[in-house]
Amino acid sequence: MSTVAPIAEHQAAEFRDTFNRAKAEVMKMIVGHNDIVEGTLICLLAGGHALLEGVPGLGKTMLVRVLSDVLDLQFSRIQFTPDLMPADILGTNVVLETDKGGRVFEFQPGPIFANLILADEINRATPKTQSALLEAMQEQHVTIGRTTYQLKLPFFVMATQNPLEMEGTYPLPEAQMDRFLFKLKVTYPTADEFHTILDRTTQATQPEITKVVDAERIVEMRRIVREVPIARHVQDFAVRLVMATHPGTATSHPLATKYVRYGASPRGAQGLVITAKIRALLQGRFNVSRDDIREVALPTLRHRLLLNFEGEAQGLDTDNIITEIVKATKENDK
Repeated sequence: MSTVAPIAEHQAAEFRDTFNRAKAEVMKMIVGHNDIVEGTLICLLAGGHALLEGVPGLGKTMLVRVLSDVLDLQFSRIQFTPDLMPADILGTNVVLETDKGGRVFEFQPGPIFANLILADEINRATPKTQSALLEAMQEQHVTIGRTTYQLKLPFFVMATQNPLEMEGTYPLPEAQMDRFLFKLKVTYPTADEFHTILDRTTQATQPEITKVVDAERIVEMRRIVREVPIARHVQDFAVRLVMATHPGTATSHPLATKYVRYGASPRGAQGLVITAKIRALLQGRFNVSRDDIREVALPTLRHRLLLNFEGEAQGLDTDNIITEIVKATKENDK
């Protein structure tokens, strides 16, 4: 018997235990939103970034703050406003006087130089400032002038945004939207959850948060994720899902042809596979199934579809299109 399988099973068990402990600590402060908390942690361990969308007051910023308490990482918060400039995020070269009376340029790092970044209300800044995050999110480094500065790993951007119909918001550029692994929609709590929120936030005592995992462990967990095998037919299922979102092709779904201007990019397929691997580990399996792909399809693809004029005029939601594509692809596998 090979010694690889027992080691893999042991790693999977430790992975699942660490994930569940981190989630349990976050849920001490966050009421409801089980899928949001889980999705955020999946993004972190997949090496991607998360975008949370919802009206103000639903606890999006609180979630990131609690996450920073649970994770032993360097945390930085950036409040996006219309007058925020790229240098306010990345940093800038400043002129300093030396002891001998001379002057030298010295780089002063911006808040982007941290492990966990909260980009709060990201769509309240102009597209120019929003795009300052692109290089950092994709390449894990920033370039100032002719010098490139490497960011610390793990590097995780968690952005919050308000719905675009709200006053004072700017749509995120398509290229930046594609950099987010998940887009998670934060909804209103139920009546019972409202009572729990009030009980936890209006009393004298609050739950104590314990740090669960550090940077070194997160990097190790990311490595374990990439070792999870995926069968060719399961990977083919992910490919067919993405190709069905491309309008006007032989493999496109009728709804995509009618209402979609641009479909999901190859990053969408990469996102489906890597997050499905994490879901498999959390389910106690060391292999990926089609159900894993289906479960992560909405948060992975909803922000990668760009509706055409007809789709926007009818007020369609990309979630409905993706759901129908997943259903049609599932029926084709029978």
